[in-house]
Amino acid sequence: MFSKILIANRGEIAVRIIRACKEMGVATVAVYSEADKDALHVSLADQAYCIGGPEAAESYLNEKQIISTALLAGAQAIHPGYGFLSENAHFARLCGQNGLVFIGPDPDSMDRLSDKAVLKELFRHTGLSVIPGTKALEDVGQAKAEAASIGYPVMLKACAGGGGRGIRLVQTPQEMEPAWQQSTAEAFSAFGDGTVYLEKYIHPARHVELQILADEHGNVVCLGERDCSLQRRNQKLIEETPSPAVSGTQRQRLMALAVEAVKQVGYVGAGTLEFLLDREGDFWFMEMNVRLQVEHCVTEMLTGIDLVKWQIRIAAGIPLNFTQADIPMSGCAIECRINAKSCGTLEMLHVPGGPSVRFDTCLVQGSRVTPYYDPLLGKLIVFAKTREETLRKLRAALCELQIQGIRTNIEEQLSIVADDRFTSGDYDLTFIGSR
Repeated sequence: MFSKILIANRGEIAVRIIRACKEMGVATVAVYSEADKDALHVSLADQAYCIGGPEAAESYLNEKQIISTALLAGAQAIHPGYGFLSENAHFARLCGQNGLVFIGPDPDSMDRLSDKAVLKELFRHTGLSVIPGTKALEDVGQAKAEAASIGYPVMLKACAGGGGRGIRLVQTPQEMEPAWQQSTAEAFSAFGDGTVYLEKYIHPARHVELQILADEHGNVVCLGERDCSLQRRNQKLIEETPSPAVSGTQRQRLMALAVEAVKQVGYVGAGTLEFLLDREGDFWFMEMNVRLQVEHCVTEMLTGIDLVKWQIRIAAGIPLNFTQADIPMSGCAIECRINAKSCGTLEMLHVPGGPSVRFDTCLVQGSRVTPYYDPLLGKLIVFAKTREETLRKLRAALCELQIQGIRTNIEEQLSIVADDRFTSGDYDLTFIGSR
């Protein structure tokens, strides 16, 4: 096991990783930008180093500075969290070249699996149904020709990265050129790679993803599915597990296929297979995220399995000590993402409590929200034996959560979880747009 880990991230995920390391007896090193000098993750870590200016490119994306800091601090491994460098094969390779363990998949796997157009070709041979689409496109002319062959509407999507960046819906040939310009520009800005591909637009549909853990000894388990259909502009707002739209029979079949698919591609680490579920009950494979997901917490609440600790153990070569049959999957867990709608200084924070209520955050009184980073302030997660009980607990927790000094989306989240369509479980990706 590692004795010291550097966390190459910020915000709530950096705090989450530091806490997991403390529980494992592992020392931690935080890195921070000039804008984050007073951040919670800085004070919680055993060591902390400023690595650059407030812009992400100057700090949290500064590969050489992060590597140098890890070596200076005597860390053996680097945990990238999510976003930033978490899916960057070049950075993972740079870690290895400097004698550091990258806590995530090996760079060769990342190269194969992070290009989503190539990934779909790999998974097409595993028994999973794959959304019709293309490989990486060379120019807008090729995009128009491929779209005509697939049939409109189609989606332009970034080959690198995720989080809803670089995605554009194209419903007619006339929309392709402006959509191409927007998609490639956003993809390059977010990931440093403007390459995009096309896939058929399946509508209406639900977004369902499966959480996987795989070790280097050939053990693979699936920790069930999460429903992530509550989205605005491809950004997730609420996630729940299990999905109210997936039957027990569907779940068992899909989990078995996912486990076998991951074994076939030789993946090691924590990963997520993402699907669209159409009205006919068919699952269409979209992509695989080769990192920890923002919404990993709902799976932890349902199963009791700490995904961050297992990421670290797997990277240290420790085999999984449980099988598929050992994973408890009864009850319901729901997460609401609490986002900032303004910059400012936190004047007051009150966090709800009670059994099976969790708030993952980086906030403390006096925290400053700046314009430099993602607006996520925290994640409110609740668990209960039934979905009905979970919904009541979630509404009560949202009402109790108080954040003053910064405008947030708490009221919007309350209105969503009180909506009859959400309460019934009969919702899909059109929910936000139709309200």
